[in-house]
Order: sequence, then structure tokens, then C-alpha cells
Amino acid sequence: MITPAYMRVMAQYNSEMNRRIYAAAAQLTDAQRREDRGLFWQSLHGTLCHLLWGDRQWMSRLDGWPPNTVPNPQSPTLIHDFAELCTARVEADAKIEAFAAGIDDAWLDLDLTWWSGAAKKQMSMGKRVLMVHFFNHQTHHRGQAHAALTMCGVDPGETDLFLIVPGI
Repeated sequence: MITPAYMRVMAQYNSEMNRRIYAAAAQLTDAQRREDRGLFWQSLHGTLCHLLWGDRQWMSRLDGWPPNTVPNPQSPTLIHDFAELCTARVEADAKIEAFAAGIDDAWLDLDLTWWSGAAKKQMSMGKRVLMVHFFNHQTHHRGQAHAALTMCGVDPGETDLFLIVPGI
């Protein structure tokens, strides 16, 4: 099931869902985006920053992106300006899609070894499982962002994979 084609579908889905969430978030005021809504990362803005932080962290391990300069607990403060955050998200999603386009079975068959700040130790795991985690992390926190938007009366639209990515 965890194939190069699956990675490409998930990258496309990830990009489209981020476009929808960010378009919906743009309908709110900055104060509404920053209000503590009881999410794990408190606000919608903090959650969106954490999502970008997580993608950058994993892509630094998987594809050589520059690592984050702030630790995970400060991830909600990664980028203060919403317009700058939007631009960074679009750029990251394009790079993730390009990365996914180059994944093959030989790469997926390898293990990745990295230092985990969360676990405070060196870890090693198969790339197939890590790629599932990578996209699952996005889906998990995007669900929280969706809930925050719904609380504000903004509908980000359809979220079902089969309705988002054509041709799957």
C-alpha cells in the first residue's frame, strides 16, 4: 500500500487541503486566527505554524532541507505574519510535491536514522512508515484547524480524499 504512487497522491492531497485551509483562514481577522481555541497548539495561527514546522523538520531529515531554528515547543511562533506564513506554506507544498514525484521503491525500502528531539535519542525506522507519519501528522492537525475554522463560522469545504485528488 505504501508505494511511490501513494506518496504522490498524499502530497497532492496535502497541498490542496492546505490551500483550502489557508483560504478559509484568510477570511478571519488576525485576532481570530490567534485566539486560543483550545487546540493542542492553542490558536489556528499556532497550529498552522506547527504544521509548517513539522514538515520542515521531517523534510530536513528526508530531503536535506535546512532544519528548523526553533525547537518544537516554540513551533507556534515560527512565523508571525500570516501573509509570510501563507507564502512559506505554498513554497513548502510545492517542494513536497516535487520530492514525492522523485520517490521510488528503492528509496522507500531504506531506513532513516535521525536524532529525535521529542524522544531525546537517535531513532531508526523504515521510510515507508515515516512517510505515513509525515502525512498523517498533517491530517491530524489540519483537522484541528478545520474545527477552529468551523467554530468561527468559516467552511473550508470538502475534505474527503477521493473528492480532492482527481484520478485516484
